Amino acid sequence: MSPDAPTFAEVYPGHPEPQVEPLQFRRLGAEETLARAEAFYHEMNARRTTRHFSRDAVPQQVIEWAVRTAGTAPSGAHRQPWRFVAVQDPALKERLRAAVEAEEYKTYTQRMPEEWRAALAPLGTDYVKEHLTDAPWVIVVFREKYGLDADGARTKNYYTVESAAIAVGLLIAALHHAGLVTLTHTPNPMGFLAELLGRPQNEEALMVLSVGYPAANATVPKLGRKPLEQIFQVDLGHPAGPHIDPQASPPRTGG
Repeated sequence: MSPDAPTFAEVYPGHPEPQVEPLQFRRLGAEETLARAEAFYHEMNARRTTRHFSRDAVPQQVIEWAVRTAGTAPSGAHRQPWRFVAVQDPALKERLRAAVEAEEYKTYTQRMPEEWRAALAPLGTDYVKEHLTDAPWVIVVFREKYGLDADGARTKNYYTVESAAIAVGLLIAALHHAGLVTLTHTPNPMGFLAELLGRPQNEEALMVLSVGYPAANATVPKLGRKPLEQIFQVDLGHPAGPHIDPQASPPRTGG
């Protein structure tokens, strides 16, 4: 196999070549590209997480379009290992809240170390999760640990946590763009969610999102975001560069 330009047949012997199609892309001018990047930042910088939701209804179609957006996320081997279970039934939301609060009570009263408690103190969170019943929608995101074919045999999925997490980010952005607020929540442990929502054994809960309009009296913690210079670097590698053994295996990638 050529190390510089191996052929498809060399890399994937016995497999048919992939089907491709032209990329649908319109290149923008530099000024418009910059303007769009800045405008989207300002839109997303206005996004805040709140625990206070209005009970006003949100059309299901809005949720569906946001989930479609989430489903455009890249994923390992294009397995799309995510499932979005949306709950609007009040009785089911009550059961969901009761189960979550039972676990959260244990966390706040028994499991939470002081370091974690100190980190949460500026946010003022507690084990009472009224947002799960106030918000018109609760979306539980599951990662598909492995696939199941028509005969029930397992098929391997790749980078499921990373893939589903990217999809969640797109979902939050889409919901904010639609004019809604969200609250992300990760009860620990989360195994009860699959049972409560009747999910198959190959799925594992990753995130719970309350979704809706903010309450008229909604508040948010007075916090700031890290400035760009604390989260962004350019060309700051080691002057000598990394030592690369030409005989070593190639780096692990998820693409």
